[in-house]
Amino acid sequence: MDINREIHKTSGFANLDLLARQVVEGYISGMHKSPFHGFSAEFAEHKIYNNGESTKHIDWKLYARTEKLYTRRYEEETNMRCHFIIDNSTSMHYPKTEQINLDSMNKIGFSVLASASIMQILKRQRDAMGLSVYSDKFEYYAPEMGSERHYFMLLKELEELLKKRQQNKTTQTYTYLHQIAEKLKRRSLVLLFTDMFQADAEEAKLFEALRHLKHNRHEVVLFHVMDKKRELSFEFDNNPRRFTDVETGAEVDLYSENIKENYQKEVAKYIQDLKLECARYKINYVPADINENFEKILTTYLIEKQKFA
Repeated sequence: MDINREIHKTSGFANLDLLARQVVEGYISGMHKSPFHGFSAEFAEHKIYNNGESTKHIDWKLYARTEKLYTRRYEEETNMRCHFIIDNSTSMHYPKTEQINLDSMNKIGFSVLASASIMQILKRQRDAMGLSVYSDKFEYYAPEMGSERHYFMLLKELEELLKKRQQNKTTQTYTYLHQIAEKLKRRSLVLLFTDMFQADAEEAKLFEALRHLKHNRHEVVLFHVMDKKRELSFEFDNNPRRFTDVETGAEVDLYSENIKENYQKEVAKYIQDLKLECARYKINYVPADINENFEKILTTYLIEKQKFA
């Protein structure tokens, strides 16, 4: 199911809670096509049965319908902690758009709605959530809490990200990841949304910061947010164009076809190196194309949640 198309009539992110709820409900309704078949209506109240656990809480009625073993969740078991980290540097506000909606998405808009949708699931499951936002400074931090008031406070902060027009704000992601690692006192699932725009010399520092999170026993997912059509495939017409670095303001005039092949090779190598480094440190690397729907994001979360438990 194409979640984006199901909710295309909702323009803008004026009501992020409603939009996130629609994304999640669209995802649940399409679960019969996913590895979570039979786990849609009940997924907020059940968890997969693991060998060795007591069988007294197995839901045999659900087993009769799905032929899969699930146990009922109880409130004291819902101690999942999830911390969202969002890169709010200027490059995350690409491509430029007058109004962010599901038919006109930029990287920050995609990251905000993806985060809000997972938060919607966390709220349903009574789990704790926290949020960090950074650009050229540490813009926002909220620790993990599970109250409804806290949920709406985080949504308000996410909505504010869409209203800000960043101007020439670069970032050193690793600086803030170290700070966040120091703040997170209890084991959490850490979801990082970033486009990975950084100097080559900073890559080693970034993975050192990610290792800091892993050393503290957190599970880490790196959502590499990108406009695949433009940033990976470099699909532009061959008219002369002026390309502008959105973070530094540097400009260059060129024909895209003259550099397209070499550009694609360099980007492919860069992404392959990222994947290898993430695999090396047991970080889940997930490419997140803003032109796709949110099924990959939500499925990744549910899989990580099962591993986390």
